[in-house]
Amino acid sequence: MSQTVRVRFAPSPTGPLHIGGVRTALYNYLLAKKHQGRFILRLEDTDQARFVPGAEQYIIDTLQWLGIAADEGPSQGGPQGPYRQSARKKIYPAYVARLVEAGKAYYAFDTPQELAAMRDRLQAARVASPQYNAISREWMKNSLTLPQQEVAARLEAGVPHAIRIKVPHQKTIRFYDQVRGWVRVQSATLDDKVLMKADGTPTYHLASVVDDYLMQTTHVIRGEEWLPSTPIHVLLYQYLGLEQAMPQFVHLPLLLKPEGYGKLSKRQADHQGFPIFPIAWQDPDTGTYIPGFREQGYLPEALLNFLALLGWSPAGGGKELLSREELIQAFSIERIHKAGVKLDIQKAAWFNQQYLRAKPEAERVRYLTAALDKHHIAYTPQQARQICQLIQERAVFPQDFWEQGKYFFQAPETYDVPILKGKWNKQVHEVLQAWIAVLRAIDVFQAPEIKTTLARLLEARQMKHKQVMPVIRVALTGIGVGPDLMQTMEVMGQQEAIKRLIQGLAQFEKAKDLAI
Repeated sequence: MSQTVRVRFAPSPTGPLHIGGVRTALYNYLLAKKHQGRFILRLEDTDQARFVPGAEQYIIDTLQWLGIAADEGPSQGGPQGPYRQSARKKIYPAYVARLVEAGKAYYAFDTPQELAAMRDRLQAARVASPQYNAISREWMKNSLTLPQQEVAARLEAGVPHAIRIKVPHQKTIRFYDQVRGWVRVQSATLDDKVLMKADGTPTYHLASVVDDYLMQTTHVIRGEEWLPSTPIHVLLYQYLGLEQAMPQFVHLPLLLKPEGYGKLSKRQADHQGFPIFPIAWQDPDTGTYIPGFREQGYLPEALLNFLALLGWSPAGGGKELLSREELIQAFSIERIHKAGVKLDIQKAAWFNQQYLRAKPEAERVRYLTAALDKHHIAYTPQQARQICQLIQERAVFPQDFWEQGKYFFQAPETYDVPILKGKWNKQVHEVLQAWIAVLRAIDVFQAPEIKTTLARLLEARQMKHKQVMPVIRVALTGIGVGPDLMQTMEVMGQQEAIKRLIQGLAQFEKAKDLAI
């Protein structure tokens, strides 16, 4: 690309950032870095009625956690600032005035009641999409229908009014989308969008076009939900004589529910028990705390890798684990998919597991030791390292090192007795009692020796490992899953392992559900 790539991520601070918004930010960032361009953060906060305290900082904190660093933005500044639309209000009136003077926009004096009556009338006439358009505007109160003197008088008197774009009645509006190709829209399907509200606040349509022009945006990469608004934006570029500066449009496929149909929503995520926000959000009105991917243990680099492949794939295929640098080098708009893509949370967990395994051993050990320190549990560095080595193949999240490792330090207070049904019997009881006696006599309490003693005992009694292993595990840890049992016992130590076996067998004897 000969022109310097300049892209923007332009969220509205009206609440927490949806994970789909994070993907949008990521794709903008990857394109900019691929071409040594500029990634801009612009906060579209003109709609103060929907502004939510804390949302702006939330957006900034999210991008910082993920390492999606803006080159220009509210925090960094830059030559095209300010980067909050609320601080740019003085810019927009001149552009909307140009549109009015050119006959491409008009004053609309309709009251809310009159607008409601218009919609009711159209609905009664069975109009599929009641809207303020080239037909309905002819019987509304605006500068196209009122005498010029009356319009001037209303403006002079300060009568509340909006300014609407004048959409042509019968015209095919076309634009090229880098994902979908040529898109053609009949103007009859569009309404005359408000460009400037009665209080002088610009709407998204006007402000985004003006800002993209002034900030020299080369690509508008945004979600598919903005596709219906693009014809209005194309008209604005044409009406303002800025068509040569119009950016390339890239509309990303929707993120779908895990089932593969329907747009992904917070309700769906809550129902299935996975996060929808990148980091935790606390609602300023209700105080409700909602954990995000970060709080559930997702690593930022794993989440970025996962999100990058939700709607895009590198050339060649095959390789899924891609570093930030590899994503940047491989990224191209041409490889973005058209179809919506489901959010497979199991795949997200898989990515996290792979990145967790790739961490240096010292970092994985710190996940465990930090929890041990928090709970005031004594340990040796060797012990912590051994435990992490046992757990690392099963761990998916950093907290798993504590959740799956705490039983090395804490004897079980409860036992998952139900999983022993059909496995606990007199023969098992007797062989394990005999094994405890053998374990006491082992001089070197290490996994190979422990395993050998059990194998010999089972062979002598013509029993199989699967008959006793579940009982041993539950007696030692209280649960039915975990790392290699013999290595687990080695790390626990001889005295502690024997003590737990004795206590566990005693509890199983008492359990009514396991009566021999």
